[in-house]
Parts: sequence; C-alpha cells; structure tokens
Amino acid sequence: MITVDNIEQLRQQIQAWKREGLTIGFVPTMGNLHAGHISLVEEAHKHADKIVASIFVNPMQFGANEDIDNYPRTLEDDKSKLVAVNTDLLFLPTPEIMYPKGLDKQSFVEVPNVSNIYCGESRPGHFRGVATVVCKLFNLVQPDNACFGLKDYQQVKVIQTMVEDLSMPVEIIPVATKREASGLAMSSRNNYLSDEEKAQAAELFKALSWLAEKVSQDSDFIGLSKQAGEMIDNAGMQVDYIHIVNARTLQPASEDDRNLVILAAAHCGKARLIDNLAVSRKAS
Repeated sequence: MITVDNIEQLRQQIQAWKREGLTIGFVPTMGNLHAGHISLVEEAHKHADKIVASIFVNPMQFGANEDIDNYPRTLEDDKSKLVAVNTDLLFLPTPEIMYPKGLDKQSFVEVPNVSNIYCGESRPGHFRGVATVVCKLFNLVQPDNACFGLKDYQQVKVIQTMVEDLSMPVEIIPVATKREASGLAMSSRNNYLSDEEKAQAAELFKALSWLAEKVSQDSDFIGLSKQAGEMIDNAGMQVDYIHIVNARTLQPASEDDRNLVILAAAHCGKARLIDNLAVSRKAS
C-alpha cells in the first residue's frame, strides 16, 4: 500500500494510474476503522481497478460542543486493516493541507433541504462540513466511484445530492450497514460504550425492527414512532429523534409512499448513535 500525506504525491500517482487506463475507487474515512469500513473497501474492489482510502478527522463537521480531540485515532491498526484488504493507496492529509487558510476563510459547500433536517438540525453545520470535505477529496482523488456506508443514510443522501447538483463525474455506491451480532450498527462511536451500554444500545435496532414491521402494514406513522421512541427510552437511552421518511426525498412519509426509511438517533452514555432501516410498503 502506498501512503502519501501531500497533494502533489497523491495527484502524481492518480495521474499515473489514469494514464494506464485504470479506474479509481475511493473510500473516505475518519479512521478508527472497523468491519463496516473494511466492507466499503471490499465493495470498492468490485467496481474499480485501484482503491484509494483516506483518513482525515475533519474539523469542519464537528460542532462547538463536540470534542474532536477525543475522537479515537488508531492509525497503525487502520493501516494494517487496509493492507489486509489490498488497498492500493492511503491518503493522510492534515487540517493544514485541507484548510490552509483556516476554517473561517475556507470556501464551503452547502446542500439545501437534506442538510438542515434530522441530524442536521441536531448538529448545525455538520453536513456543510461533510459536503465540503467530500467535495475537496473528490477533486483531489478524481475517483470514478466512491463507497459510503448506509448506516448514515442522511449523509449518503447529502453526498448523492451534491454530486447530482454539481455534475460531478463520480458514481456514489451505497453499502449496507454492517452490524454486530446484537444488531448494533458498527460505529467508531461504539468505542465510547461500556459493556452495559452496548447491551442497551442494541435495543435501538430492536425498536427500529419492531417499527419497520408495524409500518409495513400500518399508516399511523406518528403514533408508531412515539411507541418506538418509548421503547428506546425505556432501554436506558435518550431519543434524539425518530422519523419515518420518504426514502428518496427524506421528507415525512405519506400514506401513499411505498419506499420508506426509518431514521433514528439516540444518546447512550457518552455516545450519540444513529441507525436506520428501509421499509417497503405494499400498495393497498
């Protein structure tokens, strides 16, 4: 695996591969890699000749009350995992490389409508930071396609919308959520959980599974969401939100919608967990 930490080396290698007619797949990450991240690399291999991963803890997507300094960093372990799945290149930029003028003078990308709801409402500016860093990374890596995990369904929609609106020649490949045996969605934030809290956190997926089964046949979306929220709270967590939405637009689902997604976020101990489940409803 080639490892580069500056833009010039990155571009030289990408250009060399493109001159050979090779396609580039991309997996951007913030490190602290787990099996979910690795599944993205494995999927990327199915769609491209060369796979580039990046590790960058992006300060622009952290809010004022979110402690970026304590975000888990496990670089040497991350490198070993990427080598094991035949990653061709790892890009390790610093904030100074990505934002040389500083965050307050950095141009940014704003994706309307899908960015300011749900997680965007709970974490103002978060998706501006996500869209900006992904846009910049796309410009640097010039990938043919890029893989993103569906665990953060709203993030995937933000990136898909940005790519469509800005006519970026990048195919976005959503990859199914990787889960622990308990059903808990794999996440770097799970490192913040004690064993007892992990057991509590598994109840989030159980509540969503219950809700998905009910929603497939019942249109009382508000009442059912409230019941699922109570299940999560009763498990010892604190619900941030739980919404049943149109899978394409992320707007609140109507009775006529057939393809839905349940979006949820909840606090468990020090961690804020997110999860989602897709639901298909039959025509009545």
